[in-house]
Amino acid sequence: MAKKEYDAVIVGAGPNGLAAAITLQQAGLSVLLIEGRGKIGGGLRSEELTLPGFIHDVCSAIHPMALASPFFRSLPLTDFGLEFIQPPVAAAHPFDGGSAALLLRSVVETASAFGIDEKTYFKLIQPLTAGFSGLVNDILAPLHLPNNIWQFTKFGLNALQPASMLAGRFSSKEAKGLWGGMAAHSMLPLDKLTTAAIGLVLLSAGHAHGWPIPKGGSNQIATALAAYFQSLGGQIETGAYIKSLQQLPSSTAVLFDVTPRQLLQIAGHTFSSVYQSQLKRYRYGMGVFKVDWALAEPVPFTNSGCRQAGTVHIGGTFDEVANAEKMNWAGKHPDKPFVLLAQQSIFDTTRAPKGKHTLWGYCHVPANSTLDMTDRIEQQIERFAPGFRDRILTRHTMNTEQMEEYNPNYIGGDINGGAQTLSQLFTRPALRWSPYRTSTKGLYICSSSTPPGGGVHGMCGYHAAQRVLKDLFPQHS
Repeated sequence: MAKKEYDAVIVGAGPNGLAAAITLQQAGLSVLLIEGRGKIGGGLRSEELTLPGFIHDVCSAIHPMALASPFFRSLPLTDFGLEFIQPPVAAAHPFDGGSAALLLRSVVETASAFGIDEKTYFKLIQPLTAGFSGLVNDILAPLHLPNNIWQFTKFGLNALQPASMLAGRFSSKEAKGLWGGMAAHSMLPLDKLTTAAIGLVLLSAGHAHGWPIPKGGSNQIATALAAYFQSLGGQIETGAYIKSLQQLPSSTAVLFDVTPRQLLQIAGHTFSSVYQSQLKRYRYGMGVFKVDWALAEPVPFTNSGCRQAGTVHIGGTFDEVANAEKMNWAGKHPDKPFVLLAQQSIFDTTRAPKGKHTLWGYCHVPANSTLDMTDRIEQQIERFAPGFRDRILTRHTMNTEQMEEYNPNYIGGDINGGAQTLSQLFTRPALRWSPYRTSTKGLYICSSSTPPGGGVHGMCGYHAAQRVLKDLFPQHS
């Protein structure tokens, strides 16, 4: 038998492809990482989208799960130039009238601002925060027997609920609103099962690790991961968009950092009819409409805490947020969308010319929407920051079609790699003994369409690589 050119080939250099490549290279294998674009990173890319000198994160901007990721935390990424900045306020959620709920590192300080809900918030979040370092190993993993069954069970009893049900424990608009904004990261209606899980994880991660900003742009995470991979002897090839298996060099294993749709296009002819059918039934979620602004001055939020927040959730009350997400899921465009904003340049002076600022934001929209949501988004910001529009120098927008063109993994504008519904939480992309194996020996999927799903944490790639080592290279596992 002819010698293989590589032990493993990875298709797609997003955070999961990079994580898979590093894991296999660390094990002593020969690994080639192939990226279709001219630049690695997937969702971790930063560009001058508006004006020269204004560095905008094209997709991912704030990274609570990057610092929480057990795999990323095991790597010497600071040695390769990665530096995180922690804003004084991790996230803020403003309300009409000038008040706001603030997510601070301290659970006590955060809870104390909720008045009647102080004890409820503390009782719900403090145990998760205290045990987060252990709990996250079970959360960011495929379905398995938890290391700490009691702790995971307590988390699961709350996490499997709809966010709307858990919201019933709170009485104040501040606690309810903050909770709604966190749960809305699920990109699901808040009355769906498992939406509470996203809110609980993000709140706990914020208290345990903060919601950090990578200095210089999100691309710095990808750059550091790539540099470390290459320091181990790994190889990277860019500008090679893979459409068929025939384009790949010979190898024992191929791992795809792509979603089921592209996987079918590339290798579907090798799959069993059952596996093909499962992948075809895979459900993608709602999309996003994104805006990047170049600003003459910072956003003039009425609430001072919002001016010190890396992330600001714009949506008003819990009911407003829930209504907007429900409409998106039903294929409608809300007049008052839930908007996620990031103010990187306030804390990172490398992002914009002196005295000027960048602003990153998006709202959820129905899948494949091409409606321009710019005015509705800016009206929402203006609602809590009067005079915002007067500070805009220029803007850059991307609808769902443009998001998918930028990154083919964003099917219909879905940046989560597929809807994280209960039926697709642990079994994505298909119900199998291992979600990372395909039906063809040697072919694996390692994208956010596998457990634990979307987010910059690399754990999908790490677990897929571990599966490859056990299946094909047991002497290296």
